[in-house]
Amino acid sequence: MKTHPRFILAFTLGVALITAAPIRALRPAHGIDAATPEGQVTQLTVQLLEQTQFAHQRLDDAMAAQFLDRYLDALDGSHELFFQSDVAEFQRFLPQLAEKTRIEGDTKPARVIYERYLQRIEDRAAFVAKVLKEEKFEFTGQDRYSYDREKSPRPLDVTAAHTLWRQRLRADVLQEKLAGKKPEEFSQTLTRRYARQVQMMKKLSPGTVVETYLNALAHVYDPHSDYMGPEQLANFNIAMQLSLAGIGATLLGDDGVCKIGELVPGGPAAKSGKLKVGDRIVAVGQGPGKEAVDVVDMPLPQAVDLIRGPKGTDVTLTLIPAGATEGTRKTVTIRRDVIHLDEQKAKAQIVDLPVNAGSTTRLGVIDLPAFYASDKGRGESATADVARLIRKLETEKVQGIILDLRRNGGGSLEEAISLTGLFIPSGPVVQTRDLEGNISIGSDDDGKTLYSGPLIVLTSRLSASASEIVAGALQDYGRAIVVGDSSTFGKGTVQTMLPLGYIMQKSGVTPAADPGALKVTISKFYRPGGSSTQLRGVRPDIVLPSFTDTPEISEAGMENPMPWDAVPTARYPHFDLANPYIRKLTEESRARIASEQDFQWWREDLALVEKNRATKSVSLNEAERRRERDEAKARTKAHKEARLSREETEPTIYEITVKNADSPGLPPALEAKKPKADAVAENSAAPEPERDLLLHETEHILADYLKLLPTIASPTVTQR
Repeated sequence: MKTHPRFILAFTLGVALITAAPIRALRPAHGIDAATPEGQVTQLTVQLLEQTQFAHQRLDDAMAAQFLDRYLDALDGSHELFFQSDVAEFQRFLPQLAEKTRIEGDTKPARVIYERYLQRIEDRAAFVAKVLKEEKFEFTGQDRYSYDREKSPRPLDVTAAHTLWRQRLRADVLQEKLAGKKPEEFSQTLTRRYARQVQMMKKLSPGTVVETYLNALAHVYDPHSDYMGPEQLANFNIAMQLSLAGIGATLLGDDGVCKIGELVPGGPAAKSGKLKVGDRIVAVGQGPGKEAVDVVDMPLPQAVDLIRGPKGTDVTLTLIPAGATEGTRKTVTIRRDVIHLDEQKAKAQIVDLPVNAGSTTRLGVIDLPAFYASDKGRGESATADVARLIRKLETEKVQGIILDLRRNGGGSLEEAISLTGLFIPSGPVVQTRDLEGNISIGSDDDGKTLYSGPLIVLTSRLSASASEIVAGALQDYGRAIVVGDSSTFGKGTVQTMLPLGYIMQKSGVTPAADPGALKVTISKFYRPGGSSTQLRGVRPDIVLPSFTDTPEISEAGMENPMPWDAVPTARYPHFDLANPYIRKLTEESRARIASEQDFQWWREDLALVEKNRATKSVSLNEAERRRERDEAKARTKAHKEARLSREETEPTIYEITVKNADSPGLPPALEAKKPKADAVAENSAAPEPERDLLLHETEHILADYLKLLPTIASPTVTQR
């Protein structure tokens, strides 16, 4: 196998990411001569971004303007704290911002703006306390609270700010009333909540403020380039050793709110079933009964610090469920734990799927949460484990296989290449273009195919990076049918970690303290056919309805994503095993989905989610909100009762793990899943049945595929 030598495996918060070792020994182009340690770090960060980031962009006046905007948004993503007069005042930094940052490492704007931020959150906390003490709240009108203000203008002055703050406070108060709180209770709770945020932000060190500032600079280049200060770098290194305790989720900053970007397979959050991708965290408490801290408009690193904690401790999160209105809140408690690699290993199922009266079709399903590599000489890897599972599935006479990559956020590039090689004899899997425009090809060259039978790859918007390489290659080869969301995530870039202390020492400067590191984007991925996976992702052959299929969960939904492009097509064989069947399979799937009751309910729920997304506001009429809540509860209850009352023939399922894959025969069949009365939370914005609807439908697509195979002539192999 030929693979690019620079790629290594790393983990952050339990999620595998493709990173790369430094390309070469780097020396700052202009030397490091800033007067202060933070100035030296700033100067070096700028130079490294200009030299090593894929686009090679110089920090000029246009980028400096974006830099200032990104820093303001890092502090005030909801555009309700800084006044327009504040922003106008900060414009005085712009004429010299680029040059003073590049040449002098000047960070004065970071401190000046942060001081104003502290003043504004103090003003808001004082205003909230005053209003709660003096005003009575009525919720009988038709006014609404617009919670999505990312693109809205900032308040003109203090009067306009008070109007915004009052509406947000009214939304908070109504939420507390709907939760059954009395006036004296919610008044005390909300006063303390806003005051605690002020206290937390005042305690931030100057280094943390500069870290937020430099991270805003890195994000001007692309969303995956980051500056990590010493504390963040320490957390990253701990995470690489898989010993960081937490809830097992990646967290993103979105419009001033901390949003769940991904759930780590096997982690506490995923195991609990209480959280979903896209849920927005608005408050964090340290266990049941403990008062929560409001994290809206809190810089993401500080919100993350509140959520992390020692193994075995509880964290209580107040959430706005994915797709729900601002007024829909739920509170969940999760016990923190260490995320172990063993919990992310591949596993499989053998499914005896009823297809006709009295007959079944035996299928195999392989669930691969990450592309993990060999660890400490144990010989364990995603490819080796999947190969063992495939051999077991074939021994047990499965007629086709589904490779489930819906939760796979990436991992080792070498594993992605070698795993693709299990399904093709040989050929290019991925093309990589580096900083200088050089293209290298990662190929599987062993000339062997472990599994040549019918194959479906199941993807979602959460399928990213390495999983997009596998799905894209198998689709280009015509080797598999890709089924899932309308696109995968669209992350087609590679990052490297540059330790700033090492680089400073190489340039003759001894840092006074740990200067942290820069994670920077250095190359891009392309499919064998030449198309980049960046931004567009992999588009499936058959699209299924899904709650994760939203542009918010995508590279395109991030700020400053790198563009899509293409390189010349590599030479590879095309088997055409999928294309002849896709039209017929799509028609049969659509007909089945149209008649399936669970999918009908999904469509209703999806319509409500889309309506909420479009409205981006919530009613402040108490009677209307109670009616909406009661209707949602009644709808959920009716769905539960309908699922409990119906009789269905469930498939027989056998669980196959890496540990039992070599054992003779099959383990006992899993107990048939019956819908439970409490299987769907009443306050969920996107209720789902216990059965995995999308996997179940994909199993039927595979069964249909198997029926069609004898009717089509043997596929031809062409060279592309």
